[in-house]
Formats: sequence, C-alpha cells, structure tokens
Amino acid sequence: MVENARNEIDRRTFVKQAGVTMLAAGMSAQSYARILGANDRIRLGQLGCGDRSQGHVHMVTLASKQMPVEVVAVCDLWSMAREHRAAQVKKAFNVEPRSFKYSEEMLALKDLDGVMIATGDFQHAKLCAEVVKAGKDCYVEKPFANVLSEAIETRDIVKQSKQIVQMGTQHRSQPYPLAVRDMIRSGRIGKIVHVEQEWNVNEERWRFTRSDTGYSKEMLMDVNMEWKQWLYGRTSHLKEEDTDWKRWLLGKPDRPFDPHVYLEFRLYKDFSSGIFDQWLSHGCDLVHLWTDEAYPESVVANGGIFAWNDGRENPDTAVTAIVYPKGFLYTYKTVFGNSYRSFSRIDGRDGSIENYGGEGASLFMVTREGGRQEFDPFDSGPTYKGLPIVGPAKDGGKIVQVPGAPAPTSVGPDDDDVVHLVNWLQSMQTRSQPNATVDHGFSHSLVCIMATQSYWSGKKLYWDSKNEQIVDHPVGAVG
Repeated sequence: MVENARNEIDRRTFVKQAGVTMLAAGMSAQSYARILGANDRIRLGQLGCGDRSQGHVHMVTLASKQMPVEVVAVCDLWSMAREHRAAQVKKAFNVEPRSFKYSEEMLALKDLDGVMIATGDFQHAKLCAEVVKAGKDCYVEKPFANVLSEAIETRDIVKQSKQIVQMGTQHRSQPYPLAVRDMIRSGRIGKIVHVEQEWNVNEERWRFTRSDTGYSKEMLMDVNMEWKQWLYGRTSHLKEEDTDWKRWLLGKPDRPFDPHVYLEFRLYKDFSSGIFDQWLSHGCDLVHLWTDEAYPESVVANGGIFAWNDGRENPDTAVTAIVYPKGFLYTYKTVFGNSYRSFSRIDGRDGSIENYGGEGASLFMVTREGGRQEFDPFDSGPTYKGLPIVGPAKDGGKIVQVPGAPAPTSVGPDDDDVVHLVNWLQSMQTRSQPNATVDHGFSHSLVCIMATQSYWSGKKLYWDSKNEQIVDHPVGAVG
C-alpha cells in the first residue's frame, strides 16, 4: 500500500513539473497528463487472457527488470482465463490485479496507461480501436486485422489519435532481421528479384488446447481416427455460462455455442485464416522490412487440407505468390504434414541471403552465389562453351554476425521478445513511434486478407492503392 502511494506521488510530481512546459507548447492538460516520464511507473492491462497473454505478462516481467512497469489489470470474457492470468500477475508483481469481464470496464480505469491485446484474430482491430478511443496506448498482437474495412477504420483511428500503438510483429526489433535490411539497402546483393519462405511443421497445429482437451501420441498417429467424434466426446472446461458467447462473436454471424470454435478459432474461416493470419503475417512483415515495401500489387493463393482431416475449415497446407510494385516475386508456403528444413531466401541480381530455420530463426548467410559475378572456369567444374555449369560463388558464403547480439541460430529468440516490448514502453515515455507501427500492421494485414480471399475465391487479386480496394483485375485495366 505504501509502494502504491509512493507511485501515485511520483506520477503527480511528474505531471506537475511537466505541466508548465507542455501547456506552454500548446498542449492541453488532458494531453500532457498522458505523457509518461522515464521514471514513471507504467501501468498495463491485459485484454484477452489466453495462452498468448501468458507470454505478454512474461515479457512485462522481464521488462520490469529494466524499467518501472507492471500489470495492474486483466480482462477476459471467460472467468477461468481471467483467474489464471490474475494468478500469474500476482506471482510476478506481488499485486492483486483488478479483474474485468468486459473491455469497457477495464478501459474506464483512470490510472491505466496501456493495454496489451491477445484475443482472437478477428477481434484485434475492433478492440485496438476501443483502446485508442479510450485514450490508452496499445500493444496489439498480429494479425492487426483480417477484414479490410476494419483494418482501414482502425488504422485511421490510430493515426488520428495521439496514442502509441505497437504491433506484435517482434522481428522488427530483432538485430538479425534489421542487419539483413541494412545489407539489402546497401546494395550488397543487388536488386531483389525473389523472396521465398517455407515454414513447416509436422503437427496438427491449433487443434486441441492441451490444458482443455488434451491429446495422445496414439491419437495423432491414427490416420483413420474419427477426429471430431474424439474431440466432441471430451468435456471442455469452457462452459457457456462462464463466458459471453454473443459478445465473443463480436459481430460475426450467430451460431450455437461451441467451446472448440472458441478455443481453436484459428481453424475456422469466420474467425481466422489460420496459416495466413498466423505465419504469413510475420513472413510478409519481414519482406516489407527488408525491401521497404508497403503493399502488394497482386496476390494468388492455393492449398487444402491434406494431413489433418479433423473438422477444420482452414487449410493445413497453403502457398501464396505475391508481386510487389518494386518488381519482385514473394512466395510463401507452409505444410503441416512434413517439417523438412524450413528456410527463407532472398534472391538478388548480385547474390543471395539465406535464412536457415523457420519463423524467427536468426541464422542468415550472405553469398554471391546466384549473382552476376565472374566465375573462374578452372575452379568451377564442368563447363559448356567456356561457361561453368556448376561452381561455387567466388567469395563463398558468410554467416551474418551482429556485434553485441546473441549468436545466430536456426531457432532464434522465442515469441516473448522483451526488446520489442521495451521499445513500445520507451515509445510511450517519449511519445515517439515504435518499431512496428500501425502502418506496418495495415501492410501485413492487407497481404493476409488478399491471400485469404484468393484462396477461398480461386481468383488472382490486385490492390488498388488509390482507392484502397481489392479488385479482381490489374489496376488501371478495364474490368
């Protein structure tokens, strides 16, 4: 109680001292009251208390060792989720967080500085808009949105506000992806002509919430098993009376309560696109980081359910091909039925950069191989009409190293990236833009939305950037 009182004095002292300067600069009392000082304790709320929220609280715990920050409130429609997250917060910060069922109740708190959103994919944009309109800063998980109109509306709300919004695309704060961006900007591998990513796992992915339905190795190996019969034969911990199903739908078409749709929403097309929303969002965001692109020119996608016939609607195998205005092709693929050697590769006219591992891997190699460099015919092996058929690049390959950063690996850092969170917290203090802005969120959402629409429609789609519309013909062409 004494600690809380001291924190309140610190906040009041900061605002009082800052007041004269801020008002002299033309800011209103309401505006400067939202500015945080470097020594001011930042109070955060967790909106959505599922598994990802556990990671959010973990990140805040790590960040609290570097700067004054704590979680003071949790909010979730489901009582059990609220209780679990509140217990984690109490253990981490030795404080009993305030607990809320509905977002508007938590957002009414006067001493709440920021909110971290970890809800269903389809809820992110709408809830981000709520948070910003309530005058709170926001950390929102990817995808930023999976409906175009919601992406546009929330982006505009954020940009018209004074709030600091960070996307949960943490690779924008990590040293190795940033080093690759700088390498490409320097012209090291020449003009980019193709970026390829293949991120695979041999698992059912997003089916069965382990703490709820559980699973067995025998079940996963039995290709003839009646998946849905097994799943619905087990009693879920989630009861309709313990949540608000209508509110959870958040404007989606009404349907009977289904705890597995609620907990495994990534498999159902009304709520998520699965692979595209979850992994392509990170993949294309990296492409945008590396190439300084903001939107695609065209997108086409294909795939299907080839391994996990368990009642899911979204594909377990998907591929998309995307063309960008600067003149290069980006291909992305995920397979849930085989996990052979995930990778990313950036092909330039003068060389290549290859990343070993799946999403988040930090092991990059840069090489002149594949570029326009001269080959030595005496070292290149067999030749045809004086030209080498096969041969190593003249300078070989070099592993990208970043001084001061952890050694690169094919796994890389986990999702609980404290560096990315601290970037948001420091941006809250300075009122400057973070590493992953709402514009970056809009860009990755647009790619995912177009890939999803192409997958379900079977059409190649185009982006009309002037009118911000997805169309089925090249922009400028007569339809």
